[in-house]
Amino acid sequence: MPSACGLACEVCGFLDKKLCPIEGCVPGTDPRAPDKQERFKAVMGHPCLILDCAINKKVDHCTRCDEFPCEVHYKQEIYSKKLLDMIKGMLGKK
Repeated sequence: MPSACGLACEVCGFLDKKLCPIEGCVPGTDPRAPDKQERFKAVMGHPCLILDCAINKKVDHCTRCDEFPCEVHYKQEIYSKKLLDMIKGMLGKK
């Protein structure tokens, strides 16, 4: 299942290498999202900005948000700046 950022946990290298602090993420609207966020904060010392935003905006995946891609994505660095800029261009948001 894709996480809030849109990556599928099943193919994420962090989960595969046992580096994921929360053993797989969830969509922002998933009832387990707040618990996953708390676990992320406890392990990493800070929240996942993307999951936090998705929870607050009540969207399952960032790509369904009207503001995607936003500054949160540039800060979190899940996707490259080049890819985010390309998506903005495709969506006419330059």
